[in-house]
Amino acid sequence: MSRKTYKKEVMGETWYLTDYPRICFDDSAVGRCKREVWEASVEEIDKILADYDLPSAPELGKGGTYIQNTPRHIAMEKRRKNDVVLIPIGTTENHGVHNPSGLDTYMVTQICEGVRRYTAKKGYEVALALPPINYGGHPYHHVAMPGTYMVSEEVVRETLIYTMLGLWDDGYRKMILVNNHGHKWMLESAVQEFFKRYQLPAIVSELEWHTAIKEFWVPIDEPDSLTTPFIHADEAETCVANFLFPDMVDMSVCVDAQPKPLALRGHYDDSVCSQGKPHVWSEGEGQTVIERWGTPEGVVGYPSRGDAYKAKRPIAAICRYITLMIDDMLENFPVGTAPIEGFSLRPRKEVEGCFKEPLSEGWVSVHELPKRGIFQAD
Repeated sequence: MSRKTYKKEVMGETWYLTDYPRICFDDSAVGRCKREVWEASVEEIDKILADYDLPSAPELGKGGTYIQNTPRHIAMEKRRKNDVVLIPIGTTENHGVHNPSGLDTYMVTQICEGVRRYTAKKGYEVALALPPINYGGHPYHHVAMPGTYMVSEEVVRETLIYTMLGLWDDGYRKMILVNNHGHKWMLESAVQEFFKRYQLPAIVSELEWHTAIKEFWVPIDEPDSLTTPFIHADEAETCVANFLFPDMVDMSVCVDAQPKPLALRGHYDDSVCSQGKPHVWSEGEGQTVIERWGTPEGVVGYPSRGDAYKAKRPIAAICRYITLMIDDMLENFPVGTAPIEGFSLRPRKEVEGCFKEPLSEGWVSVHELPKRGIFQAD
């Protein structure tokens, strides 16, 4: 077997199949982006990663990398060239004794930082917002697990809504919430409530970066492939941690562990990425023992196989994909614009002042707009 793809016409559409039934790519910009990384040689993958300066030291405390650690006049200048903002979202969660509990946050921020560096080289640096959620929401099966700090769904949702509102008022019209944790439904709820509550012209996307490149987590017969599906604190996550921030990982204490199912085996995907089962893992509880008793190690899988080189291709793929999202947003709606007619119920005249440079003559803050709709907060 190989990474070769095979062109096939199906009902008027072009697809590229592989030797692995679960992996195929359509002939769209997205499909071509992922297929290019899929077929790339090891040397070409290293070149892609070098374009994004990955791996690199975390930049959370480095001046000029996030909106909040950049002198405001410089952040404003950057925003006038690119009004897309990446909002990395992680959590604090037990990922086994060998990994840091901030793994989700460090993983997603370093991916976003790589994209920032790449776009800066190209002359249109994307903005990064500091992670608004460091203590995330969690599914029930994480309850009472030491090292996992739970925040209520309401707190997660409202924090994100007001983060998006502040960014919009500051001139960022396109937002990508790049998620690295299993609270997807809370983020989707925040996006929907944001629009229903404020009805603002914007483009907002909730991106599950793992599933966006699901093809690259499928175990295949290739030297740089995973050997097991992506679940939690396992081979996949430990590979990424060892690649992006090896100084935070201690493999000398690493242990493997397997979940203890209770019911409905074969009905639920137990992987982060779809295995073709009728249900994804978040659509129910009761089918497995909760983490505290089932996998007190904080691990589901084989982190002992977590070699850094296996993370290279997935990380290259997600960096390329996020870059494509940014480019497509700006192509469809150039800097300073957003969909109004056909999207927002607010008339153009009502919001056109908001699109002026903040604090310039005639600028209108979102807080000065009249309330609309029935979904207003109390």
